[in-house]
Amino acid sequence: MKYIAEPFKIKMVEPLRMTTREDRQEAIKKAFYNGFALKAEDVYIDLQTDSGTGAMSNAQWAGMMMGDESYSGARSYYHLMEAAEDIFGYRYNQPVHQGRAAEKVVFPALTKPGQYWLSNTFFDTTRGHVGLAGGRPVDIVCPEGLDTTTYADFKGDADVEGMRAFIQEHGAENVAGIVMTITNNSVGGQPVSVANMRAVRALADEYGLLLIIDAARFAENAMFIKMREPEFADASIKEITRETFSYGDMYTMSAKKDAIVNMGGMLGVRDNDELAEKIKSFVIPFEGYLTYGGLAGRDLEALAIGLEEGLDEDYLRYRLGQSQYLAARFEKAGIPFQNPVGGHGVFIDAGKLLPHIPWHQFPGHALAVELYIEAGIRCCDIGSLLMDRDPVTGDAQQAPAEFTRLAIPRRVYTQAHLDVVADALEAIKARADQVPGYEITWEPKVLRHFTSHLRPVTA
Repeated sequence: MKYIAEPFKIKMVEPLRMTTREDRQEAIKKAFYNGFALKAEDVYIDLQTDSGTGAMSNAQWAGMMMGDESYSGARSYYHLMEAAEDIFGYRYNQPVHQGRAAEKVVFPALTKPGQYWLSNTFFDTTRGHVGLAGGRPVDIVCPEGLDTTTYADFKGDADVEGMRAFIQEHGAENVAGIVMTITNNSVGGQPVSVANMRAVRALADEYGLLLIIDAARFAENAMFIKMREPEFADASIKEITRETFSYGDMYTMSAKKDAIVNMGGMLGVRDNDELAEKIKSFVIPFEGYLTYGGLAGRDLEALAIGLEEGLDEDYLRYRLGQSQYLAARFEKAGIPFQNPVGGHGVFIDAGKLLPHIPWHQFPGHALAVELYIEAGIRCCDIGSLLMDRDPVTGDAQQAPAEFTRLAIPRRVYTQAHLDVVADALEAIKARADQVPGYEITWEPKVLRHFTSHLRPVTA
């Protein structure tokens, strides 16, 4: 795989601290073997998340200086509304401070205790907010999404017939709605096709269910559609986005991903005024007045600009190309990963790389810890550590796959940084049988992977 050159030049740099192996062993021990508790200054290459970690453009920084900080009716709010309506085609769009804030607003408003929410796959905060609202999240992804070795164009698709069978078994009155996550983060940043969105929309209509789009990586998803779904080969990213969103009733979005801002989120309602008014009644007490939604005017301005920049095809080609380059290095080295590679990073199949570690000792997390010790690379588990205990039984839950996610921040790292990551994985592969599993010594009730304390399992 030839590295795709950056469609931008660098005009500001941030120095990185170089650490020794001994430094890193001590740092991760003090952090209770949880990368979220590390000091950022002790990290060399930070692939923990692509959320809010991207580099904003000169246009975005200039826009921040023009941000209108009025409490209500700010000019920057109306700039954002124009951009959002143009891109998504929804009548009501609402800024919030980040994606989980949108979930905090939406799910309590729409969930009755005990109801199910179905999804192609929930990500962590969405799953958590469904549970906090008294609902029960259920993942029903297509079979291809669970097979890491076999290529498929749209591994993020929902299993529509599986959803139909679930609804028929449990009753439509016991299902609050469907959430489609684009791209599908937990199965490797895999795209969802327009054909699948149409089929899920038809299913929702059949049973009178709401369809919500979790749209954090909508532009990357649209680029995959352009590349892989022949119907849209000649369509623009904006046209594909409009088509995709036309099948949803609502969307929630962390704008810290494809809008390339460090803070911000959105939610929207397509054409249901009653639903929009219900959502507004939750926004004001949770997030602030409607025209700022928990954000400063400068953040609203950067978000409006970033939404447009994130649609640029040259940028998106480079964005996907970074993940493809890293995956090509892994393929050559025989390191297993979710194939094809997703949009925002590479998901290493830690269950296969570390087969001696059982799921309840978290191979995805074990590999993340080892990468930090090896080369100062911070990443995270997308596996059984990410899965909170069952909200009803309290039992530990096994994830469908034990991934270690290498999420690449936007416009931040170069080819040389990615080569450091690949070299580190190759070194770990050579001594994979020496990597220990981990056990939890303390955990919270919800979203445990963020703050849990762990320790290595010794023989």
